[in-house]
Amino acid sequence: MSNPEGPVEASLTPIARQRLADDLAQRISRLIQAGTYHAGDRLPAITSMARQFGVGSPTVREALRKLEAVGVVDIRHGSGVYVTGTADSLVISNPVFEGRATKKLLVDLLEARTPIEVTTATLAATHATAADLDAMRELLANAGASLDDAMVLNATNLAFHGRIAAASGNVVLRQLLEVLSRLFREEQRLIIDIFGSRRRDHDEHLAILDALERRDPALAAARMQAHLDGVRDVLRRWEPERD
Repeated sequence: MSNPEGPVEASLTPIARQRLADDLAQRISRLIQAGTYHAGDRLPAITSMARQFGVGSPTVREALRKLEAVGVVDIRHGSGVYVTGTADSLVISNPVFEGRATKKLLVDLLEARTPIEVTTATLAATHATAADLDAMRELLANAGASLDDAMVLNATNLAFHGRIAAASGNVVLRQLLEVLSRLFREEQRLIIDIFGSRRRDHDEHLAILDALERRDPALAAARMQAHLDGVRDVLRRWEPERD
């Protein structure tokens, strides 16, 4: 059986894998900017792109997830990957954190996200398209059906926050959040358990979406601020077990 990662990628460190995906995301983005693919075009199948670029399928998927996070493509499960038409997006190579998640790290990451996400929520209340809002509703519907599955819930929640950032129309903020979200992905699963109520977390996401649908920037900002402040406060009270 062939290795989907390829003989070279199978031996790469996590940091090297991330850099390979970053490089591929940049290459795909440049093709879109050059007009090889246009808004609305469906990109080739992942296996075809893996052969084209000489990488493994997992690297292609990771690169496409990066591009989706910054609004360059739209991944439609069961249909394909489509170009959104965003020609001015840049892909920032994100850091890879290796080590045990500490209380300080979790609080620091949340405090770094808060001003970005409050701003993106404010902007998204004005700039979000009907398609953006539809995608957010679908994500939260999936989250609501996955409250007992931490892995799915984590990925879906991060995608919801990423979609708000993409809907803001601010390329730099989108990418800053994407970097933090990549760094934060594994820690977020821990935060869900620390927070203690997946239902409350989900209800707060629904309230943020409601503010966006009302096209109320002040309400969207207030609800995002309250949501993230609540999570931060729980983290500050958390007493991790020590070995």
